[in-house]
Amino acid sequence: MQLTLRQQGFAFLASFALCIPAANWLIGNVGTFCVPNGPCLIPVAPGIMAPSGVLMIGLALVLRDMVQRRLGVGWAFGAILAGTALSALLAPPSLVLASAVAFLISEMADLAVYTPLQKRGLVRAVLASSLVGLVIDSAFFLWLAFGNLDLLPGQVLGKLWMVLAALPLVHWLRRRDTAQGLA
Repeated sequence: MQLTLRQQGFAFLASFALCIPAANWLIGNVGTFCVPNGPCLIPVAPGIMAPSGVLMIGLALVLRDMVQRRLGVGWAFGAILAGTALSALLAPPSLVLASAVAFLISEMADLAVYTPLQKRGLVRAVLASSLVGLVIDSAFFLWLAFGNLDLLPGQVLGKLWMVLAALPLVHWLRRRDTAQGLA
């Protein structure tokens, strides 16, 4: 049984929404080292650590693009607003503002970059919009949460690895859409 485009869109939307609680859970529970009263960290490159939740935020950027591809910009904007609220609800009290603001601004930047580029190439649009989104998310979060950008390389790299891991699926989806006359 093949899912309709709308059903695929809702599957992407549900996955996008699940990234937020998954990121919060990972930060507190999964890592090669957990800072007392702080995040659990994972290596993202030799000598560079990042909170484990960055993986889910990188994936969320890609999934938001897929929501827009299948359901339209209105659904994508609604997903951003709902994700912002969910981010604020699930973040530790000390990080609510940083988490919600960083999520909102980065996802809106992702939408702004993806929207005009999507017709010129899906994979390129997803990569470009995700790169913009992950840098903005990392910078805003770190600045608002900690007042510095010391952890920026790890944040950016951790999110980038997840975006790069998702690109083959995006490429496959674009090829499948083209074969079905949907591109």
